[in-house]
Amino acid sequence: MTGRIAIVTGGSRGIGAAIVRALAEKGVRVALIYAGNTAAAETVCSETGSRPYLCDVADFEASKAVCDAIAADFGGADILVNNAGAGFGGDLLDMDDDLGPWFNAFNLLLHGATQMSYLVGKHMRDMGNGGRVINITSNAGSIVNKPMPLTPYSCAKAALNHLTKCLGNDWGKYGIRVNAIAPGYTKSDMTNFMPEDAQKVLLAKVPVGRLGEAIEIGALAVYLASPAAAHVTGEVIVIDGGYTLAC
Repeated sequence: MTGRIAIVTGGSRGIGAAIVRALAEKGVRVALIYAGNTAAAETVCSETGSRPYLCDVADFEASKAVCDAIAADFGGADILVNNAGAGFGGDLLDMDDDLGPWFNAFNLLLHGATQMSYLVGKHMRDMGNGGRVINITSNAGSIVNKPMPLTPYSCAKAALNHLTKCLGNDWGKYGIRVNAIAPGYTKSDMTNFMPEDAQKVLLAKVPVGRLGEAIEIGALAVYLASPAAAHVTGEVIVIDGGYTLAC
């Protein structure tokens, strides 16, 4: 994989940073897209030799501009990891009339990934060398995850799971493989803010008895980005310590 080019959105922290590190360890040159924490992005880039790009991937014009900049700097991309995200929870009936969490979840988690896939996928198709698109979704896309209400987040991730399958079918003829990784609860900033009693409830339902590690997601991303996964497309691979087995 040495010399391949990857774009990783939301690459400054948590799972995204672990994916950047895992790809870089295999010799992949990474364009790291981040939304606001410049210090965190610069830290990851200095550790991995990656290059940072500030962009809100929910904004189409901003996404187009950053993809053009990356194409100019790197000559294109072989791998796209759509990881940018945030936690959008809450009971629908408790939301204000603008349904902000619902639309914000879809704008970032689904539309942001769709826009980046469109922009980078067009380049992959036109270059004729194929490519890899890896969507970071969630086990919440296929179950009603508890103990906190996550309706906006879960529904957006479910839609991204299905988009993965559709693009896997549509883009196979271009040599572009599209897959998704659906983590369960993984040690990150999001789980750090979870109340201790809530963590105890969910850990009791995880057969392996612990939260996931971000580097475990990174390792799976490396596999899906590698030539070893050339016959894998349209798959949503759950990595949650068996949590969904009890749901």
